Amino acid sequence: MRWTVKPKSEQAQVDALAKALNVEDLVAELLLQRGIRTFEEAKQFFRPQLSQLHDPFLMKDMGAAVLRIEQAMGCGENILVYGDYDVDGTTAVALVSSYLESYYPNVATYIPDRYKEGYGVSFQGIDFAEDNEFSLIIALDCGIKAIDKVAYAKEKGIDFIICDHHRPGNEIPAAVAVLDPKREDCSYPYDELCGCGVGFKLIQALGSRNGETIEDLIPYLDLVATAIGADIVPITGENRVLAFWGLKVINSRPRAGFQAIINQLKKQTLTITDVVFVIAPRINAAGRMEHGQHAVNLLKVTDLPQAEKFAAEIENYNTDRRSLDQEIAQEALLQIQENEEQDGCTSVVYKATWHKGVIGIVASRLIETYYRPTLVFTKSGEKLAASARSVKGFDVYKALEGCAETIEQFGGHKYAAGLTLLEENYEAFKAKFEEVVSQTIDPKLLTPEILIDAQISLEEVTPKLLRIIKQFEPFGPGNPSPVFMAENLKDNGYAKGVGQDESHLKMAVTQNGTPPIGCIGFNLGNKLEIVTNEEPFSAVFALDENEWQGNVSLQLKIKDIRP
Repeated sequence: MRWTVKPKSEQAQVDALAKALNVEDLVAELLLQRGIRTFEEAKQFFRPQLSQLHDPFLMKDMGAAVLRIEQAMGCGENILVYGDYDVDGTTAVALVSSYLESYYPNVATYIPDRYKEGYGVSFQGIDFAEDNEFSLIIALDCGIKAIDKVAYAKEKGIDFIICDHHRPGNEIPAAVAVLDPKREDCSYPYDELCGCGVGFKLIQALGSRNGETIEDLIPYLDLVATAIGADIVPITGENRVLAFWGLKVINSRPRAGFQAIINQLKKQTLTITDVVFVIAPRINAAGRMEHGQHAVNLLKVTDLPQAEKFAAEIENYNTDRRSLDQEIAQEALLQIQENEEQDGCTSVVYKATWHKGVIGIVASRLIETYYRPTLVFTKSGEKLAASARSVKGFDVYKALEGCAETIEQFGGHKYAAGLTLLEENYEAFKAKFEEVVSQTIDPKLLTPEILIDAQISLEEVTPKLLRIIKQFEPFGPGNPSPVFMAENLKDNGYAKGVGQDESHLKMAVTQNGTPPIGCIGFNLGNKLEIVTNEEPFSAVFALDENEWQGNVSLQLKIKDIRP
């Protein structure tokens, strides 16, 4: 691990903000690192208000989208709400379709089959729309590159409204409206919305024409918060407001589908981390193992007993998914070792029989062992399909652009992408990808980095500090949970390995005679010797709460340890 301490802010700025907010210098420093410089900015950060959301009509083509939907409703047209099979796509489809259905009956949903149709808008989906007399398709979390598909639909008399958040190509599809804040010709003030977020802006615009206020749309924000967490978009600006209020809905009056999942857990209050690691994988499992429509059904059902039945089915998919991705990850690791390619800058692996639904998860698992841009390929019909994952600071999407001559099609983000290619091009792609990455990556990015907000003493670690930090939530990209470093620590003599194979580290630390503070270090059992040899050590940690038999105490969540 590389430890990087963030540069300190100017003392005058720290003093001014600490005085304005009546907080300690440390809290002022943490806020300055998050771009908060004034009392007013701090107030918006700690108390996100729905009034901070932007006017949806600032998004290019929003007016055209609203008019086309109103025209469809006025003329009795059939509307097909179409979305990708991941969490962002299925939540977006559930959100827009259920909103439209509250006004208008002729609405149906369509999620493409991951295996038969692949990612995004498909010709098969358009044929389905034609066969069932749909004249308007609203595409969510996909479509920004579907130029040929939109043209094909137009020939059949079917209009498209595209709501996407992926980077456009050189050409924009000839749809009735293309809502995408990443369009270069779109001046919307915030361009980091997820697909479900763009869908929410659409219903916000429709609602404003029906005399609804933003308060009327609060029940839909549980879906938006889930998509924001799952799609790993920055939790800044408008996303912070949407996630903050969405979590309130999840914790106070969740829809039946979420309630059914929550009922299986033992937690009272869910954080964005719980949404990412508990709710999102279950929603995703439907599209990975069976079909994304199962997730939409769960998210739209209003009857709790029925929701619990759907949730139990999805729990089974998730269990199957978990064992499958672990099995494939082991095979992929073995392949890297046998091919003796550990010394390169990339990991690219392929097996025809690997399950397409879990290759993205497997790519993320491989990065835990070999920290470098990674692609996992499998056979998909006549072609090969891959999921790409990257390391912090490296744009894998740009790297794929550099390999375009060997790829059939690709799309995605800086850190995650998908692609297809012809089997005969696999070796050429693999060599080209290694060449592009090795020429463009900063070698230090191949070592994982821990960004440290501040070096502190254990005396500063107090329940009050933890209470303030909890108000920084929801955490995520752009607003990570604060990370600290402390030096000259000593174990109080009771450090031990815990858990299966004693792979985790449990201890209590003191510093210059301070009272011991409990610590847990997940997957740090191999650091036990550093802690127990009676020499002082340094640690990087976040503040955490430990709940045990009804008692709650402050603890340090250790991220790394050094002599």
